[in-house]
Amino acid sequence: MAREGAQGLARVAVVVRAGAAPMWWLGVFAAGIGVLVPGLTGRRIGVMAGAALFIIGAAVVAYGRRRRYAALAGSAVRAGKHDILQDRAVSVRTWRRGHRWWLLLAFLAALGSAFAVPAAGGMLLAGCGTGLRLKAAWLGRREQAGDALLWVRVDWLAAGGGRPAGKAVRGYRSTGIAAGDAAPGGARRRTAALV
Repeated sequence: MAREGAQGLARVAVVVRAGAAPMWWLGVFAAGIGVLVPGLTGRRIGVMAGAALFIIGAAVVAYGRRRRYAALAGSAVRAGKHDILQDRAVSVRTWRRGHRWWLLLAFLAALGSAFAVPAAGGMLLAGCGTGLRLKAAWLGRREQAGDALLWVRVDWLAAGGGRPAGKAVRGYRSTGIAAGDAAPGGARRRTAALV
C-alpha cells in the first residue's frame, strides 16, 4: 500500500480526554455558584434537575459517535517510521487553546442558567466532562484489547475543529502499545520509580 509523507499524529484518546478536566471543573464551579442563587424554580428543584442533566449529559457524550470511532479504529493503518508522534501535553494544550472561547461561553451559560434553575447548567457541564472521561476510558479498553494505540493526523484534526471522529478525519493510524508518552485511554503514562 502506498504511504503518504510523514505526518504529525495526535493520540485519539488524549484529544477526547483533553476537554474532560476543564468541563468538569468549570461545571462544578458554576454549580457551586448557582446553588447560592434561589432562581425561579428554587434550589431543591434546581439540584434535582441538575442531577438528571448530569446523568443524561454524561451518557450522551460517552456513547455519542461510538460507531464512527469503532469504524475508524477498525480500519486503522500502521503508522510509518517517519511519522511524528505528538506529546500528550502538546495535544492537550492545543485542544484547550482551540476551544477556550467555547469553554468560556459554556461556563457563562451555566452561570446564567442558575437564575432560572439553580446549579442545573453547571451540573450538565460537569456531566459532559465526565462523559468525555468515560469515552476516553472506552477507547483505552479498545486499545488494550487490540494491543495498539490509535492516532489521528494533526492536520485532519485541525480541519475538523479538534474532533477526532469528525468528517475531516478519514482514518486513524496505529502504533504499538508502548509508543508515545500517554497510556491507553490518554492518561499520563506511569513510569516506574528509579531505585
